[in-house]
Amino acid sequence: MSLVELKVPDIGDFSDVDVIEVNIKPGDVIEKEQGVITLETDKATMEVPADVAGTIKEVKVKQGDKVSQGSVVAMVETAGAGAAAAPAAAPAPAPAAAAAPAAAPAKATGGGVQDVKVPDIGDFKDIPVIEVHVKPGDTVEKEQSLVTLESDKATMDVPSPAAGVVKELKVKVGDNVSEGTLILTLEGGGAAAPASAPAPQKAASAPAAAASAPAPQAGSYSGAADVECDMLVLGAGPGGYSAAFRAADLGMKTVLVERYSTLGGVCLNVGCIPSKALLHTALVIDEAAELASHGISFGEPKIDLDKLRGFKEGVVKKLTGGLAGMAKARKVQVVTGVGNFVDPHHMEVNGPDGKKVVKFAQAIIAAGSQAVKLPFFPDDPRVVDSTGALELRQLPKRMLVVGGGIIGLEMATVYSTLGSEIDVVEMLDGLMAGADRDLVKVWEKFNAKRFANVMLKTKTTKAEAKEDGIYVTFEGEKAPAEPQRYDLVLLAVGRSPNGGKIGADKAGVSVTERGFINVDKQMRTNVPHIFAIGDLVGQPMLAHKAVHEGHVAAEAAHGEKAYFDALQIPSVAYTDPEVAWAGKTEEQCKAEGIKYGKAVFPWAASGRAIANGRDEGFTKLIFDETTHRVIGGGIVGLNAGDLISEVCLAIEMGADATDIGKTIHPHPTLGESVGMAAELYEGVCTDLPPQRKK
Repeated sequence: MSLVELKVPDIGDFSDVDVIEVNIKPGDVIEKEQGVITLETDKATMEVPADVAGTIKEVKVKQGDKVSQGSVVAMVETAGAGAAAAPAAAPAPAPAAAAAPAAAPAKATGGGVQDVKVPDIGDFKDIPVIEVHVKPGDTVEKEQSLVTLESDKATMDVPSPAAGVVKELKVKVGDNVSEGTLILTLEGGGAAAPASAPAPQKAASAPAAAASAPAPQAGSYSGAADVECDMLVLGAGPGGYSAAFRAADLGMKTVLVERYSTLGGVCLNVGCIPSKALLHTALVIDEAAELASHGISFGEPKIDLDKLRGFKEGVVKKLTGGLAGMAKARKVQVVTGVGNFVDPHHMEVNGPDGKKVVKFAQAIIAAGSQAVKLPFFPDDPRVVDSTGALELRQLPKRMLVVGGGIIGLEMATVYSTLGSEIDVVEMLDGLMAGADRDLVKVWEKFNAKRFANVMLKTKTTKAEAKEDGIYVTFEGEKAPAEPQRYDLVLLAVGRSPNGGKIGADKAGVSVTERGFINVDKQMRTNVPHIFAIGDLVGQPMLAHKAVHEGHVAAEAAHGEKAYFDALQIPSVAYTDPEVAWAGKTEEQCKAEGIKYGKAVFPWAASGRAIANGRDEGFTKLIFDETTHRVIGGGIVGLNAGDLISEVCLAIEMGADATDIGKTIHPHPTLGESVGMAAELYEGVCTDLPPQRKK
């Protein structure tokens, strides 16, 4: 037996930090990495983990004490000399606000064989397996990717929690998995193998804390700085500029680093905004054609692609110009160029005017993501991602959309209305993964004639560029027997984060194998003065999520007790009709064993929907069966994306069916369908046949 001192590790520049909780007492048996005390600074709370396993003999601190690096926390009796030789300083503690959703610890099943399960992946359920990287008999290393999962927005790997030999595979390509699903059994990893680095998670649940894996060795920079600031923000997308503007509003001298000449990132320049401009145009064209049934007829539309591009670019220019003005008004210094960390407090920016070095006290990483490419598709201008599709270089006669998620279907809507014949291929058994099937069925029925061919449970396996088009080979349930020729192919199979492309390791920031950066509820990375937000911290990759994360990060950096604790993050497909949902879906409730009730108000009973000639939709509310509080909802129909906001507010405010039903909604509107759905649940709706009262 050996007696060793358990000390406070390196906690950065902090000193005289308050002890707010002591989690041990004499006689306790502790494991290595177990939290022993909790500290609180003006910036965050953090746990001090044990660097050895053993029995607590004496506790040297109490609640209210102040400690610094090297302060003795406790005396620990360890089982053998080997333990006594453990280094006194544990790895820098991660903020205690949330624990990392590491790959589920492998559970021993006897004889050294472990169960490896899907880790915490946020609110995602029934996520399809699109790749299996191992087979029985393979030797795997700790952190090696075992399987790849795909949501409607991105792909994510599940890493191995330990080294060993694969004994038996429990999943195959095409299977749907959730948290806790058994992936495989592993031999030789040890029964108590620690959890591996976290897999990316959906951010509707609290973001993951900094990974417990050792942080990379930070770089060191001793040169001069061209610019100095309190806060540096890398990336000027919706999350980045929102973080920068909030930091400036709080009085911090702020620098915003952006690789492109305009602010706004993918969303504003080549994503959310230009796509909505084109979707608006498509909707007007479709509505004009429908007016023939009202007795009003127009001629066939004449498409001038140059003017249409000009309209789209004008929309983008108006918004990006507004951002530049707001940055100037806040005295946010914009440095144009590609930014890379060189150490924990310096960033090198290579731009059109040469190289600049920015010295910062704190930083927020908002570097976003990029479209996933399929390696077997040729490098050809007729093969595009969403950015290329939005350029409207041509109006193809025949077009293939690879991926039946929101992005692919939105662009398919635009091009089909403009006159292209569209095929859609999706390897899953349904479109718009993540939405309840009843919502999607309405969309599918309305769009039954829009697309030439929708190939579900089918994937692309080969593509060849020829003079007359791109020839694509398919495999699966709906696969054509022969390769198909297309004038344009849109790849819309998800996005991958840019965390591995910014020199984060030089700042000491941990990045996962797939490029995600793990954060706590304050968006803080494993380096206390560096935060991360947006696409590169996990699902869902949505601009509105990034904006809220940016506000939290800026406020936390300023010392405020701000946390990202959203109960819901809405999703919207801006197709025709629009499909929107928020909170829990029915599929999630079933998978999680939540006792729920629902009410569906059909738009066929809505005066406004009937007057609009668009009564195909419905509004659905999902309630906790016990409390009658709203926990989710979905809407399909005209302007569903605008209508879902009331559902979002209801979830966040803890509203129940009575709160919504008793709120007077204007009539006749589509928005009153939310109130009527609540009345329907309570059995008091007078716009439908009598119901049983709850």
